[in-house]
Amino acid sequence: MQQADQKKERPLLLTMGEVNFTQSEDVRLEATRARFSNVLKRHGDLMEKLSRILPQESVNFLRDSDKTVFERLQREFEAAHASQTQEIYLDGEQWNDGLLATIRERVHMEAERKAIQLLGSGDDASAILPFLEKITYRVGNKMICCLDGARIGIQYETSYAGEPVEVFHCVLESKSFLEKMTVLEHTVPFFLPIHDLENDYLSSNAMKFIDHVGDLLQAYVDRREQFRLVKELYGNQTGELYCSLPYHMVEFVLTDFDCKVTVSLRYGNLVSTLPSGVNVFAWPMQQPKTKRLRTSVAPINRKEISGNQLVPARLVNAEQALRSMSLPEAFADIILAMPQVLKEMFSEQNA
Repeated sequence: MQQADQKKERPLLLTMGEVNFTQSEDVRLEATRARFSNVLKRHGDLMEKLSRILPQESVNFLRDSDKTVFERLQREFEAAHASQTQEIYLDGEQWNDGLLATIRERVHMEAERKAIQLLGSGDDASAILPFLEKITYRVGNKMICCLDGARIGIQYETSYAGEPVEVFHCVLESKSFLEKMTVLEHTVPFFLPIHDLENDYLSSNAMKFIDHVGDLLQAYVDRREQFRLVKELYGNQTGELYCSLPYHMVEFVLTDFDCKVTVSLRYGNLVSTLPSGVNVFAWPMQQPKTKRLRTSVAPINRKEISGNQLVPARLVNAEQALRSMSLPEAFADIILAMPQVLKEMFSEQNA
């Protein structure tokens, strides 16, 4: 029974075909990194050319436009919240299509009242369309309010570990009930597919669109903060660190050991906070010339096929930890257990 338990905890050796596969995977990864580096270089070259061709004010506008939009929308949302007469917290079924239709109706009535007010006297406008309460709605991490100009504003307040992190905005334009709403402007990062969600959901199910954007942003911030925390806490024990812009692909190498440990994480979709594809491999760096190392699994003589080199071992327990826990928690467990795991793997020697 004890031998069976030990066998479950042992890493798996790869076959030669699997080794070739991981090597080809590394080649593809290096090609992707090279292409990404080239994109960044081309972006820098383009900004440099624009600085020579365009006035400096135009270049600054290109660089600061996202920041300017965020600051303007932040001021507008703060003003809407400050002028509210009522704040309603919604829970469960209270947030539904009927309420969204009511918000949309209030937006149009307020826009119509202001239009009449501009054309005639204020008293006439009040008699035709009475003043409406300014209500903001809160549901989950979202604040929904009516903005001037027949617009609906959604403010997404993301958090990590119970602490607020970052605020994002999305403004929907509603010209009339006969026309579908559109995304007028937003502060969602460009690499998150908000316009794909707009095409898929906004015209047919606006509530689903609003909720999905919130899930997308919260998951992005969660993955980003996990990565940032690992880099901050364990940066001295990691070598190369790579990630995609949405942090849905992460690669890093553990260097504080006698062998190279590579970790590859793939998230199934952009609303996932735990990876679905995980690979952790331990690659032996060196071995004695007169002796070959053995792993604690089945000894494999690789002398004839790979010049007396050991195959990499797959660390199954580490992969399970990364699939089931947040990245910082799993990382702490892996770092703590790694020396003993590697010692058991590569300590035995045969002549």
